[in-house]
Amino acid sequence: MPTLNVQIKHAGKTHKLPLNTDAPPVAFKEAIYQVTGVPLDRMKVMVKGGILKDDADWSKLGIKEGQTLMVIGAAGELPKPPSKPIVFLEDMDDSELAQALALPGGLTNLGNTCYMNATLQTLRAIPELQQALIKYPTMSGPGIREGNHELTRALGTTYTSMRGTTGPFTPFAFLGILRQAVPQFAERSRGHGGMAGYAQQDAEECWIQILNNIRGLPGNLDGASGSAQSQQDRSRFIEQYMMGEMRSEMKCVEAPEEPSTVSTEKILKLECNITKETNYMHTGILDALDQSIEKMSPSLGRQAVYNRKSRLSRIPTNLTVHMVRFAWKREINKKAKIMRKVKFPFELDVLDLCTDDLKAKILPLNKRLREIEHDRAERRKVRKRTKKAASASTEPEQEDVSMADAAAAPSSPVLVQSAVPAGHEPPAPTGAAVETSGEDKGKASAEEGGALEPESVYRKRELEELSALVPSDLVADVGCSVTGLYELVGIITHKGADADGGHYIGYVKKSALHPIKIGGEMPVPTEGSTLTGIALEEDDEDWYKFDDEKVSIFPADKIPTLEGGGEDSSAYVLLYRSKPLA
Repeated sequence: MPTLNVQIKHAGKTHKLPLNTDAPPVAFKEAIYQVTGVPLDRMKVMVKGGILKDDADWSKLGIKEGQTLMVIGAAGELPKPPSKPIVFLEDMDDSELAQALALPGGLTNLGNTCYMNATLQTLRAIPELQQALIKYPTMSGPGIREGNHELTRALGTTYTSMRGTTGPFTPFAFLGILRQAVPQFAERSRGHGGMAGYAQQDAEECWIQILNNIRGLPGNLDGASGSAQSQQDRSRFIEQYMMGEMRSEMKCVEAPEEPSTVSTEKILKLECNITKETNYMHTGILDALDQSIEKMSPSLGRQAVYNRKSRLSRIPTNLTVHMVRFAWKREINKKAKIMRKVKFPFELDVLDLCTDDLKAKILPLNKRLREIEHDRAERRKVRKRTKKAASASTEPEQEDVSMADAAAAPSSPVLVQSAVPAGHEPPAPTGAAVETSGEDKGKASAEEGGALEPESVYRKRELEELSALVPSDLVADVGCSVTGLYELVGIITHKGADADGGHYIGYVKKSALHPIKIGGEMPVPTEGSTLTGIALEEDDEDWYKFDDEKVSIFPADKIPTLEGGGEDSSAYVLLYRSKPLA
């Protein structure tokens, strides 16, 4: 159906509005709110057959061009215009563009929707998701009809809108579709006078529900191999980049001769159990993987104790860790928050969480990448020293070289050197190594820097070496991690003591949203990249804090304050991303 021009009548006034029949009814209600001031929770739109519902199908309502719809509901205060006019990116000059892109936009809180806002912002740290959503409207093929098409499309539209504006974005349309797809998120809290506004929801449940509803989103369609069903499963984004596989072995403690049972399941997250002894996330994960349970023993004919040991047989590029901070308390008969402080790492090695088979495959890569990362860190130190030495040598009082000398300089690379003390002769300006005294550390550092090749040369060589170590079955498994080494890129925190209340905030590492200068070299744009803004220095470790509409820089050294220990913000969902080979 096309867009219809209709009229709405409220409190004796008539307003003309466009009705987009491709959008959900909640989007039309939001347009009505903008002109009447009637909040959505008090609004009734009269249509054929009664009141317009949020999950209504426009094609069945028989609405015609020019039709007048009656709106009932007491108006509140009209929505206030933004304090500053919204300016689109295409209307900005270069200086305004640079300033605007320095901070990503926030999301408007629509009434206890911080759980959704924090989830949406943290999911932005997954570049493969952004790329898949951009392609989604034009794609077809296996699995495209699975999942929730409307929610998948609305998610892509939301991210496109967020990238295209500099101010806070209001996700009305996505929220309406999410509540249709997951009715739990449309529940209302009970106030003193009965039903009140929408209730607070759980951010981890929102995370999992969104992933489940976009299961039909295609991923890398070139990497699937195996049976037809396997190809269909492995050609989808979730199965490729977000889903791991867990192998569990169950053995009876009381009857060792009883054969053990082995099962495999697909998982979207690792759980970190928190007890009074848990101090580290890794310990909590192992506690969840190794458990003792009671079940019926076929050999003993009664309930018996079993040890269940679970290990990962596949690890995805993007690994979700759920800190189990909410537990049911019998004494108060409700869920309560576990306040305990649990330390989590910036870098996570999951080698000991994997099956022996997977561990054997990724161990050579794991070990070699660690060694290469050490070499990269050393090169960064040398380049920093070289840059500092070069800055010192070009200070005005030291500049005493004539233009003629500069013109006579050789065209081959010349080693950068630090300032020369008065009365000393500078070394010969050649590319050969020059022996230096231990006292002249600045000069030695400069020579090291001059001997370095461009970082891109090293990275290309390292990529070739590491790629040769990847087993063929992992090469064919698109979206899996081939090293087991991860870095933390996203966090959702919960603030408060109430499991059914509180406030959620999202944190995303800046390098997950922006291109990075490798070795001081500007990044080369890649096709389909959704990274935006100014290129970051390689050592920029800071984060963005997404507190609904408010977006700010969050220093990396403050991340440990999110480990818990009180009612303040505590890490609840953590997103780890597999380290790239180059």
